[in-house]
Amino acid sequence: MTDIRVTRGAPDDVEVAALAVVLAALAAPPPPEQAGPPSRWVDRAAYLRRPLPVGRDAWRTSTWPG
Repeated sequence: MTDIRVTRGAPDDVEVAALAVVLAALAAPPPPEQAGPPSRWVDRAAYLRRPLPVGRDAWRTSTWPG
């Protein structure tokens, strides 16, 4: 890593450390892409409401699982 030189102002140690962390994060390679479909544990589709059934006895079958 190259040296960092402050040309104006008088940053304290915390500000210089924060700048170093940001520059290191920008220089890091991107994370690898996830291979394959996402896990069902993180699939948000399970939280979506299914379409309501229509037809005879639809009100009764609307509470059945699946």
